[in-house]
Amino acid sequence: MSDFVIAPEAIPAVPVAGGGRYPVRRIYCVGRNYAEHAREMGSDPDREPPFFFMKPAGAIVTGGADTPYPPACRSLHFELELVAAIGTGGAEIEPEQALDHVWGYGVGLDLTRRDLQSEAKRTARPWCMAKGFDASAPIGDLIPVPPAGHPTSGTIELSVNGSVRQNSDLSLMIWSVAETIVHLSRLVRLEPGDLLFTGTPAGVGPVERGDRLVGRVDGIGTLVTTIV
Repeated sequence: MSDFVIAPEAIPAVPVAGGGRYPVRRIYCVGRNYAEHAREMGSDPDREPPFFFMKPAGAIVTGGADTPYPPACRSLHFELELVAAIGTGGAEIEPEQALDHVWGYGVGLDLTRRDLQSEAKRTARPWCMAKGFDASAPIGDLIPVPPAGHPTSGTIELSVNGSVRQNSDLSLMIWSVAETIVHLSRLVRLEPGDLLFTGTPAGVGPVERGDRLVGRVDGIGTLVTTIV
């Protein structure tokens, strides 16, 4: 018999290509990690250290399922990202060990209620409801670290209804995956099951109900979802 006073929810999990599931503990996101995106959002990438925000583990949308358009939103934006899946925990991680903590990778969307985010910025309030709402983190199947090693370059591309909207290269990240892990591990202890969304390139924009989004990262995989 369980001693929980209410029935606990099932652990959110992401399918792994080839079989199995990766249990999700926390979702961390790094902001403005491509210079052109930082500029399009009105920031100076040459002077800004990495900063982080979070989404709840239950925000994932997996298996190519539809993504509901969120309530209280007039401007829903897509942001395609490489996602790193942590397999070994640690705090105060040293740079030379950072990638040893990565189990694998995937392709994810950091969906954003841009109107709510803009208002939060204007009033200096938290971004929580702009970034951490239900179904705000669609993600494709994860893969273990590829035989060729951790990705440091390769195309990252998103199309909406067959039209390319974001197209860049992982090599243009301001902070590499390893550097991002180092910074984040000085703020929190990372644990197995943590997902790290590593930032989006330029080209972010709005989507509407009925739009079909297809994202891909070379050597990592794809993500497909339709906004409903």
